[in-house]
Amino acid sequence: MTKQGDRVRKAFAIVDAARSGFAGRQDKVVRVGLLGRGIGSSLTPAMHEAEGERHGLHYRYDLIDFDRLGLEDNDLEAMLAAVKERGYSGLNITYPFKQAILPLLDDLSPEADLIGAVNTVVLRHGGCMGHNTDSWGFAQSVRVGLGAVQMDHVVQVGAGGAGAAIAHALVQLGATSLDIVDADAARAQILATHIARTSNARTRALMPDQLGEAIGQAAGVVNATPVGMEKLPGMPFDPAILGRHQWLADIIYFPRETELIRQASRLGCRTLPGGGMAIYQAARAFRLFTDIDPDSAEMSKTFAANA
Repeated sequence: MTKQGDRVRKAFAIVDAARSGFAGRQDKVVRVGLLGRGIGSSLTPAMHEAEGERHGLHYRYDLIDFDRLGLEDNDLEAMLAAVKERGYSGLNITYPFKQAILPLLDDLSPEADLIGAVNTVVLRHGGCMGHNTDSWGFAQSVRVGLGAVQMDHVVQVGAGGAGAAIAHALVQLGATSLDIVDADAARAQILATHIARTSNARTRALMPDQLGEAIGQAAGVVNATPVGMEKLPGMPFDPAILGRHQWLADIIYFPRETELIRQASRLGCRTLPGGGMAIYQAARAFRLFTDIDPDSAEMSKTFAANA
């Protein structure tokens, strides 16, 4: 057995031990999971399992946390093979694997192909199909949580896998000018060029030292970085550069309210935490995994009850 295979085998022993209540009934279980790092506080399992139970399914949602399980990034391919062997119906993918998993998949949905990032993998008939429910989930959370906000000029901080989905959502919501800032300047430029090529929005890739000036001119700001997660505490920029006339959205939901959201709220900004995106992307992923239409209102109640 390879080193990767041995690590993955040991990891599944830990995962299965944590879900011993499902033992002996694997043939009846709809088994899915979340694959990422620092995901111990995720509320996605609770939302999926409660919705599965509501529909009469024996639904098991595992947390496959590479940090907790002692896995390396290069174990990703072995992990994907292992979940296929174990009969999983699908996986959600989060930081830091939304783009790293692309070459390991058999096919992509049109939306995932356009965005260039995957957060949902459907495992069916021996194949792996990548989807992206983040973009729609974020857009829907803005519609419900912020309503009609000014979209003429938006600054997005973060250009990784989640950032790619958010940028597409912003132009779909009507952003006509989008500035993208990332610690990796090349990554910001690649995303800005891609958005300019696939939409009518004016896009710019800016350096981090240009962020203050850009935010000063913007109607709204989105944090699409992982900074603020329990795993990566802190803020992606100094909130003092925000103005009370602006709106701010954060895609992070554990913790449910990030320090950036708290500080922006104190300044008088309209704020949107990441919980709405988590709920709506989970609802669409549930539909992909089960072919059953979920009730996002019920999933929202589960989210609130467990937050």
